[in-house]
Amino acid sequence: MSEQFQAYQIGKNEDGQRCKLTQLDDSDLMEGDVTVRVEYTTINYKDGLALTGRSAIIRKFPLIPGIDFSGTVIESGHAGFREGDQVILNGFGVGEVHSGGFAQKARVSGDWLVPMPEGMDMRHAMAIGTAGYTAMLSIMALEEHGVRPGDGDILVTGASGGVGSIAVAILSKLGHRVVAATGRMNEKDFLTGLGAADVIDRAAFAEKPRPLGKELWSAAIDVAGGNTLANVLSQLRYGGAAAICGLAESINLPTSVAPFILRGISMYGIDSVMAPIARRKTAWQRLAQDLDKKLLDELSFDLEFTDLPKAAQDILDGKIRGRAVVKVP
Repeated sequence: MSEQFQAYQIGKNEDGQRCKLTQLDDSDLMEGDVTVRVEYTTINYKDGLALTGRSAIIRKFPLIPGIDFSGTVIESGHAGFREGDQVILNGFGVGEVHSGGFAQKARVSGDWLVPMPEGMDMRHAMAIGTAGYTAMLSIMALEEHGVRPGDGDILVTGASGGVGSIAVAILSKLGHRVVAATGRMNEKDFLTGLGAADVIDRAAFAEKPRPLGKELWSAAIDVAGGNTLANVLSQLRYGGAAAICGLAESINLPTSVAPFILRGISMYGIDSVMAPIARRKTAWQRLAQDLDKKLLDELSFDLEFTDLPKAAQDILDGKIRGRAVVKVP
C-alpha cells in the first residue's frame, strides 16, 4: 500500500527552478533496493545552492534535495541491510541526480549506505554530516602523508564553517597545534573553544601570492581555493601537505610549481561524493572515536524542517556557524 510522506521537491519550468514543501507518495520515490525512514538531515553549502537555484546543483527534475541523511531501514532488498538498521548516507549524487534527505522517506541503493558506527547516534551523525565526514577524509589524507602531532602548526581555512570547525575540533583532540583562519574574527572564542591554539584573519591570505613565502605550516586543510590556497601552498614547510576539499573563494589556483619542486610539498584532493564505501566506513568509525561529542554539541544547533529554505540563503550568505541539525517530522 502506497504511503504519503512530506518532502521538499524542486521542479523546473520555463520560468526557472522552484522549491516547495509538498505531500508525495511511494510512487514518487526513485529506484533503489533500500527504503529508509529519514530521521535527521542537515544543510550544507551545496544544499543551499540547490534550494536557491543559485547554481546548477540539481540535474534531474523533479527532485528531492538534501545530500545527507540518517535514518532507519524500513524495507530492504540488499544483503547488507535489514529492517530496523540505522544508516547514514552522504553523497553518491543523492540530492543532485537522485532524491535525497529533505523528506520523511528515501529509497536508495544499499551500496551507498554506511551502517551507524558504534558510539554514534542519528542526531550526532547529522551534526557531523558531509562537512564533518569531509573533514575526516582530509585528516586521514594528511596522516597518510605522514603528518603527526608535534610536527608543527596545521592551518585550517574557513574554520568557522562546517568542515573547518569539525577539522579544528578533531585535530586539536588528536594533539595537533591548530591555527584557524576565518573571515569572522568575532568567532574567535568559538574557535578557541573547539581547540584552536590561534585564530587569524583570512585577510592575511588576500595579497598576491609569492612563489615561495615564509615556511609557516606543517600541513593545511583548505576549503577556499583561489588566492587563499595559493598563499597557503607557498607557506607550507618543506615536505608539507595540504588537503583540498573546497572552493568557497574560487575554483582557480593562481600559483606556480615552485613550492612543489623546491620544497617538496604535496596537495591532496578530497572527494567526499564518490569515495569508496570502505574508506567511508573508516572515516565514520574514526569520527565516532576521535570527535568529542560535547564539542560536537557545542558546534551544532537545531533547525526546524520548515526553516530549510531560509537556512539555504543564510548558509550562502555566510550567516551559519557550525552545523545545523534538522529533525525530520
